[in-house]
Amino acid sequence: MDLILFSGRSNQPLSRNLASALDLHPGRCLIEDFPDGEIQIQVKEDIQGCDVYLLQSTDAPAGRNLMELLLLADACRRRGAGRITAVIPYFGYARQDRRVTDEEPVGARVVTDMLATRCDRILAVELHTPAVEGFSSVPLVHVPATPLLAEAFRTHRSERSILVAPDAGAAKLVNRYADLLQLPVAYVQKIRKSGEEVSVEAIIGNVEGRSPVIVDDMISTGGTMVKTIEALLERGALPEVAVLTGHALLVGDAGRKLAKLPIKRIITTDSVLHQGTRSLPLEVHSLAPLLADRIRELRKA
Repeated sequence: MDLILFSGRSNQPLSRNLASALDLHPGRCLIEDFPDGEIQIQVKEDIQGCDVYLLQSTDAPAGRNLMELLLLADACRRRGAGRITAVIPYFGYARQDRRVTDEEPVGARVVTDMLATRCDRILAVELHTPAVEGFSSVPLVHVPATPLLAEAFRTHRSERSILVAPDAGAAKLVNRYADLLQLPVAYVQKIRKSGEEVSVEAIIGNVEGRSPVIVDDMISTGGTMVKTIEALLERGALPEVAVLTGHALLVGDAGRKLAKLPIKRIITTDSVLHQGTRSLPLEVHSLAPLLADRIRELRKA
């Protein structure tokens, strides 16, 4: 099947880079908004029997970007696509992988169910939890960003560096970085009081006189990162902090909060667009080569 790549509007720069890495011209489609906010999509290519890939991150506005992806997939299905793969650099709702109370939905399951109605496969980068793979009724291919970010940090590695997991959820992630970078590890125990407020209860591991390298799958509001860095400094860590994160969402005033801290670099990917972040030492590494390699592997399978 011929390969064709379409892009939603959430991350067109990454889509162009991915098309270039695959030696393709991006597929032509028209995406417009009606005055009432509805989305209209027209696919302007002959895709009968083609192997279609649709790139769209589902970051903010998550609901709108998700609907755009679903409509684009439906348009391609109706145009006769042979197979449709949703390429989702940032998979919104992945954090809602379980219910805390009986009244809550399992958002990750709802989203994968919706995608399965229009897509044959999902390709997602650095999922918040691998459990999302188990929710999907179509194949879900997980692409970790860990090797990319570890390699980007390698030149900054020193004998004083220590990897830090900011919460229990990042424990497995920090161990993967430790294997790649051969660095010691510390673990932070935190309590989340709300969507934005957290408190640090303890730090397991000696961080005194060390340069902390905090690893997490994402930075959202920055609350966890701020509390973690403050706790590390209180315990004698050096004021030369690095952060490795797959998704720098930086919503709300996260940029302002983080700019006040002694962060030397935030190494991340282009899974989402970064706007208004000039005050932060962002080092953005493209996912395009990683995604291109994975797409080539899938097409050979």
